[in-house]
Amino acid sequence: MEFDVVIVGAGPAGLSAAIRLMQQAKAASRELSICVVEKGSEVGAHILSGAVFEPRALNELLPDWQQQGAPLTTAVSHDDIYLLQSEQDARKIPNALVPKTMHNSGNYIVSMGNVCRWLANQAEALGVEIFPGFSAHSLIIEDNVVKGIITGDMGLDKHGEQKPGFTPGMELRAKYTLFAEGCRGHLGKELIAHYGLDAGKSPQHYAIGFKEIWDIDPNKHQAGLVLHSAGWPLDKDTSGGGYLYHADNNQVVVGLIIDLNYSNPYLSPFDEFQRYKQHPVISQYLTGGKRVCYGARAIAKGGLNSLPKMTFPGGMLLGCDAGTLNFAKIKGNHTAMKSGMLAAEAVFARLAADCQGGADITEFETIFEQSWLYDELYRSRNFGPAMHKFGSLLGGAFNFVDQNIFAGKLPFTLKDNTLDHQSLKPAAESTPIQYAKPDNVLSFDKLSSVFLSNTNHEEEQPCHLQLLDASIPISVNYARYAEPAQRYCPAGVYEIVGIEQHEPKLQINAQNCIHCKTCDIKDPSQNIRWVTPEGAGGPNYPNM
Repeated sequence: MEFDVVIVGAGPAGLSAAIRLMQQAKAASRELSICVVEKGSEVGAHILSGAVFEPRALNELLPDWQQQGAPLTTAVSHDDIYLLQSEQDARKIPNALVPKTMHNSGNYIVSMGNVCRWLANQAEALGVEIFPGFSAHSLIIEDNVVKGIITGDMGLDKHGEQKPGFTPGMELRAKYTLFAEGCRGHLGKELIAHYGLDAGKSPQHYAIGFKEIWDIDPNKHQAGLVLHSAGWPLDKDTSGGGYLYHADNNQVVVGLIIDLNYSNPYLSPFDEFQRYKQHPVISQYLTGGKRVCYGARAIAKGGLNSLPKMTFPGGMLLGCDAGTLNFAKIKGNHTAMKSGMLAAEAVFARLAADCQGGADITEFETIFEQSWLYDELYRSRNFGPAMHKFGSLLGGAFNFVDQNIFAGKLPFTLKDNTLDHQSLKPAAESTPIQYAKPDNVLSFDKLSSVFLSNTNHEEEQPCHLQLLDASIPISVNYARYAEPAQRYCPAGVYEIVGIEQHEPKLQINAQNCIHCKTCDIKDPSQNIRWVTPEGAGGPNYPNM
């Protein structure tokens, strides 16, 4: 099938690009064929975000969003920020000492899954074709130009043999292909390597973010309250922070973000999150409530310093596929949307001038640098490196000065050029961490959590978690790092079995995978390659 534009991913970046493209086509009375492919079973099924949403890009894209019924109904009422000093103690930080980027006046507590479902309706009303349940499996590159993508085969067994009902993948060809897969997109990763888009840049940095939705006691609910925290349970060598947002319908969303440059291979991000919920600042709201949903996702947080060249012959990288998240705000949805809108304007101008397509739209760099998106990322460029170099306390103090006094325009730029997977210390040099057993009241195990993510994969299919060398998990990762995959994975995908028989072996439970991409990022040997499973596989988040 041939289109003017194929967009990979029905998240905020991809849908905003589709809407903006069609808006321009309608204004110019021009026919335009746009296809959006989405690997989730439906739009929103794979969307996971905090999320406190800044409506700046939405105001530009669809100014009448309130009249159109956009699901932005809970305005932020006030912010509370705490330094958790121990498992019992905390200090509330005065607003005057908080970096301006952490203030949320004018923002909304939302389900980005539901926002994306609404955006998809707006796109379809304009004539965009959206195909959920189809994974973009591979690239079509001819004469070094991206000509589209090939969707994944359906109906292969674990050996790659065809089962009854086998359906081959389909070529979706386009004049321009926009990639909006989200953080660590597997095709985006391939494009960056193929075209050397990250040359001269700091490496991308990542965190893993957890999120749960809880129904809580209505007497404890304060619609619009935004709570952020730093400190406990993370130690001085592990940066990150927690959050708890009071949404509507007597629900709160609670989560913990842990930077993936941590050094102790015994650290389990999932178990740190379970500990976090035990702190009185957090448990006061959760106690007596019921957990109704769970998920986790990697976050690209390198910012401007790590942003690759976003264009290449025949296409562009958008949103978190490139890394446009502003970690100083802990927000990436409005920036992803704006990147999609800017890309759409550049692509439409090219289509109007040359119907053949396939060019490297190099003028996008100028369009980007003249936008508020670039200005916002530039002002926040030091935030992440400061936290990595100086730790949460000194890094936080630096960021207060940088953001509140100098408005992000200090005359120097901090860099962090160490890859996250290179930061692990050997197990012999690290202290094992003993985590308490879950109490099934505030803390839970991985398998019961995965159940709440509604994750499912067709079991008889090729494993989408590929080992480049099957011997490395035991000969290197287990021997040197006590195989951290069994701890950094938030879904119990990786297990070491056969220890009692003195024949350790890595077992991969791919059925559990919630598509967070942490394994692709944190594996110290870079031996795990995440590729798309059959379309519609993975989590089915109802309103994350």
